[in-house]
Amino acid sequence: MNFQTLMKVEDSDFFIDLAFRNAKTTASMLKLKGPELEKTRTKELKRIETIKQSINKSVGNIIRSFPNLEDLPEFYYELVKISLDYVKLKKSLGAVNWVVNKVNDFSIQYRSKIIKTQSASKMRELRGQYYGRVASALKQIKSEFAFLEYSRRIMKRFPTVKTSVPSVVVIGFPNVGKTTLLFKLTGSKPEINTYAFTTKTINVSYFTEGKEKIQVLDTPGSLNRFEKMNDIEKQADLALKHCSDLIVYVLDPTEEYSLKDQKKLLLRVKKTGRPIITFLTKTDLVEKKIVKDYVSKFSTLTDIDELKKQIVKKIKPKE
Repeated sequence: MNFQTLMKVEDSDFFIDLAFRNAKTTASMLKLKGPELEKTRTKELKRIETIKQSINKSVGNIIRSFPNLEDLPEFYYELVKISLDYVKLKKSLGAVNWVVNKVNDFSIQYRSKIIKTQSASKMRELRGQYYGRVASALKQIKSEFAFLEYSRRIMKRFPTVKTSVPSVVVIGFPNVGKTTLLFKLTGSKPEINTYAFTTKTINVSYFTEGKEKIQVLDTPGSLNRFEKMNDIEKQADLALKHCSDLIVYVLDPTEEYSLKDQKKLLLRVKKTGRPIITFLTKTDLVEKKIVKDYVSKFSTLTDIDELKKQIVKKIKPKE
């Protein structure tokens, strides 16, 4: 799913100015003949129709741009809930829908009034009332527009996960080499540093082995304390639950995190029931004996080419 198409949400004044400007331009371009009263009526009706169309298009596009939250795949549904105030987001989208409907209602009401009146000055007065009510309605949801723009910026950073492609989720403690492993597997060059939680969202990349295209998700550092997870850690947990056809669990022989803790997290990962391959990183930083011990205890791989072969062998193709 791709959230890059979410349109920028402007503020109330932008939509008001745009609608009123469009109405003025459209009315000024009319070339009318006949009695002054009817020419005035035609212009005022055109202004109202133009404002309605402008709001329907510019504000309505916000609703059409955002996905239906309840129809999101479970991974994205839960990702929205940990990243944003879900209830506030729903209410904000509802407010936008309300204002579009309100403007449509105003347009019907004032169109009817202008058609019935026989006074040009009254028509202009009604138009002024209509403009005021439209502007007031839009200003009522000023804070909702602001929250939707904030939400858009957050959601645009969501990973684009292809549910039709077999997916490998890379799991392990912070700074054990998961992102470096992603680079070696796929050639992707995400940010890599020597401090924990460099990865602040899920990195997505791909590699092809034979005829198989494999999606690899590099998750933020995962700590074995589910009940106290922060939002970064929860992303890793969501990927584990909803995106993994196979898991590569990364072990760190330098034991920045103790072997006991790494085993504990591995046990929790195994409870998912997904196929698991363990991979040992940082083998150049420890003695060969330590590497052999890890290989013996965990049947872990240390070679990238072999890892690719095992991934293709173990992962289940999407039907």
